[in-house]
Amino acid sequence: MAVLVIQTAFLGDVVLTTPLLIRLAEQHGPVDVLVTPAAAAVLEGHPAVRELIRYDKRGRDRGLGGLLRLGRTLRSRRYQRVYLPHRSARSAALALWSGAPERIGFADGAAAWSYTRRIPRTGAHETARLAALAGPGPVPRPSLELRAADRALALCWLEQAEVHGPFTALAPGSVWATKRWPYYADLAGSLPGTVVIVGGPEDEAVGRSIVARDPSRIHSAAGALPLRASA
Repeated sequence: MAVLVIQTAFLGDVVLTTPLLIRLAEQHGPVDVLVTPAAAAVLEGHPAVRELIRYDKRGRDRGLGGLLRLGRTLRSRRYQRVYLPHRSARSAALALWSGAPERIGFADGAAAWSYTRRIPRTGAHETARLAALAGPGPVPRPSLELRAADRALALCWLEQAEVHGPFTALAPGSVWATKRWPYYADLAGSLPGTVVIVGGPEDEAVGRSIVARDPSRIHSAAGALPLRASA
């Protein structure tokens, strides 16, 4: 059975979706996953994923035209079942346009009326809530399936930065301004031992500001490593 999962939310949401992907792969074999280009790196090489479909909703695929083009692409793939961990109306529209006869999502989704099966959202941890879309069963741990090349890049950076032994990693950045806790420098200064800041190029400035608290033991890899090597 051809199965598609539509998850166009941010990085953390995609990580929390991996238990669902594992459960679905156990039932149907590896599944296709529609994600944003930024989040695709999280799932590259994951054994539960057959193919990644990138949806650049803020760039190339922006607007109604991009949505319709992607819908036609999905329809040509003849999916039998679509799972919707993301509750947006846009995800629901893509599921409808895919032509899949089964569309499974949460009862409180923005367009839940368009689903063929609606699952109640429980008070459990988000990984358990998302995995419940696949039916009852144990909830696997989230996983990224890091490759040897990812680990080698991280090790090379640590050696160049002369970071040896245990350290604390801090990720101070966020797409959302309201999630950017302003006291990471204070935290890094109060933590014992070595501290490494991780993040993307957009986090370089905040990384430098935290390093300034104690350059002898705080280091920043923000912007220096790709996502998977940072993980």
